[in-house]
Amino acid sequence: MTTWMIFLLGAIVCQRLLELMIAKRNEKWMKERGGIEKGKKHYKWFIILHSLFFFTIVFEVELSDIAGKQLNYFLFLIFIATQIGRVWCIRTLGKFWNTKIIVLPGVSLIKKGPYKYIKHPNYLIVLIELFIIPLMLGAYFTAVLFPLLHLGLLRLRIPREEKALTRAT
Repeated sequence: MTTWMIFLLGAIVCQRLLELMIAKRNEKWMKERGGIEKGKKHYKWFIILHSLFFFTIVFEVELSDIAGKQLNYFLFLIFIATQIGRVWCIRTLGKFWNTKIIVLPGVSLIKKGPYKYIKHPNYLIVLIELFIIPLMLGAYFTAVLFPLLHLGLLRLRIPREEKALTRAT
């Protein structure tokens, strides 16, 4: 792996860990106010998928031995756009943003920011990232496999989330 690849993956992993800390803080805040968690059974599969994603990228890049790979600036710009979108989603939802399905009964759905345009913008952003990140690094198998696996998990999650949100609001 080249230096820029290691740096990029390290930065993304650090970002994800920071987001998990934010999610944990928000989970605590919501549960203190009567928040109810739904979809616990499938959540572990998201953790496993996203953890394996990074290991698979490293494994595939090391296996392909693309030592002189240069950064594709077009793909990097798409990646930066997804990060801007991710921050927009997190800031828009504020204390209600989470990686889990936690609903606070009686609270109206947030329909501003990116949620004014699309129902689940963060899921779309993650899907794009699962394609773009490995593509930037030359991990083409990972770029195909993990978005498909993510879509499979979303087929479980979105209906459960919709049901939970509909009942709570």
